[in-house]
Amino acid sequence: MATLGKRNTLTVLKDAPPGLYLDGGELGEILLPGESIPADARPGDELDVFIYRDSEDRLVATTRIPLAVVGDFVALKVTSVHPSIGAFLHWGLNKDLLLPIREQTRRVHPNDTVVVFVSIDDVSQRIVASARLERHISADHANYADGADVDMLIAVETTLGYKVIVDNSYIGLLFRSELGTPLKIGDKCRGFVRTVRPDGKIDLGLDPEGYQRVAPLADRILETVRTSGRLALSDKSTPEEIRATFQTSKKAFKQALGTLYRQRLIDMDPDGISLRDPVRKGR
Repeated sequence: MATLGKRNTLTVLKDAPPGLYLDGGELGEILLPGESIPADARPGDELDVFIYRDSEDRLVATTRIPLAVVGDFVALKVTSVHPSIGAFLHWGLNKDLLLPIREQTRRVHPNDTVVVFVSIDDVSQRIVASARLERHISADHANYADGADVDMLIAVETTLGYKVIVDNSYIGLLFRSELGTPLKIGDKCRGFVRTVRPDGKIDLGLDPEGYQRVAPLADRILETVRTSGRLALSDKSTPEEIRATFQTSKKAFKQALGTLYRQRLIDMDPDGISLRDPVRKGR
């Protein structure tokens, strides 16, 4: 049976002037219009398609891959805005995705990037977007160990930092103090759980804490210095320069440098880092 808002593998039933008709099971025959038909497709073939509704609310199929399916949190760009209906979002298909006014948390404008949840409207049975993210997070209590690594989607900027979607299921907070460089709404990155609060909200960081963070980073820095002979970074470098090279915060970088320096493996000056001379190492 075909599922609206998802990718499906459906069998071609027949060829007709409008396109191919696919077996949608309980949903009936579903048209795959001509522009989406693979060149060698014929009755009896199975095709991987996405099912949605066209501008006349008819079920149709496409071989295009949308940027999100029902059940996904995703960052999408606003293509246009209707004052009484809502905003329309580009999601990779011919028909834009509607973000109704009632599902907006703020007024959006063309070219804005907004993080939304994709679902099926209970009344109209249309695929729609919602920016009211907390309505759609998992009802299960987040069960992460401190230090667990997770996927993050940067969703909303707050005074404390950023609200993020964690593993397409939960809401978390990435504190501004954890950042070495500003992030943008819609950015995707790896993060690490600091703690799960009693209310289920998750505090996050961009780097693992403690020795788990410092030891691997120190090894990477040391290997880079050994390979190149000298690293043109120091504890005076900007957070942006450090993250561009090692994908870590300045705080973590300085802690790793301190570890290497205490082990007498490196020398530091304002312009960079070099291996310590073996003669000096023993002193």
